[in-house]
Formats: sequence, C-alpha cells, structure tokens
Amino acid sequence: MFELIDEANVDLVCLAGWLCLLDVPEKWLGKVMNIHPALLPSFGGKGMYGHRVHQAVIDHGCKISGCTVHFVDNTYDNGPIILQRVCPVLDNDSADALARRVFEEEKIAYPEAIRLFAQNRLTIRGRRVMISPDQNRK
Repeated sequence: MFELIDEANVDLVCLAGWLCLLDVPEKWLGKVMNIHPALLPSFGGKGMYGHRVHQAVIDHGCKISGCTVHFVDNTYDNGPIILQRVCPVLDNDSADALARRVFEEEKIAYPEAIRLFAQNRLTIRGRRVMISPDQNRK
C-alpha cells in the first residue's frame, strides 16, 4: 500500500475506521493520522472500536468521553496524540447516544488536525505533538 502512496506523492494518509494493525514504514511515521472514538490512552487497543468503546466507557463509570486524533505508529492506538475533544457521559447514556455525541466531536477534531498538518504547525517531540501558533492570525 505504501508503494502506491509513494508513487502518488501523498503528503498525509488519513485513516478513519481502520480496524487492523498497519505496518507503517519509518519514513511515514508522523505522516499517517487516525481518529479514535475515546480519549486515548484509555479504551484503545485491539478490539476497541465502534460501540465496544462507548459501552466500555459507560461501564467504567467515566464522566467524560470524546475522541483522539493521533499519528499512527506500529501499535494499536499508541501514536503521539495530536488533539482531543471531549463530551459528557450522561447518567442514562446508551452506547448509541454516547456514540452520537462523540461523533459530533470527531467531525470537528479530524478536519482541524488535518488543517494543522497542512499548515505545517505540528511537530513531534517524543510522545508529544507540539502545535505552533498560527502565523496568519493577528
């Protein structure tokens, strides 16, 4: 897959709903992004997707949930976190209801992370992603 990506001169690979472990070549580390429907590092890893994640959050008694946009490395849901957005977990929540609220945050978070990448404002330092100020804002 990455041979085709190289041939196409791609700058960023955006995954969404990718459910298997991806072998990311070293030269692509920091250039492959994914989104997870929970606040990593909690409720991530193999098998933690879709409604399973939301039910686990509810069952654990969490008061907030949300989403995490992260760079992909060669371990499930482990790469450096770019940004996170939160939403409340309500006392009477079902996994479906929580999923709807988390999805609203995902629709904001992923485009923002892509925009930051396109503006060359993301720098990885160890496990942290630093976001530089917007030079166009006054």
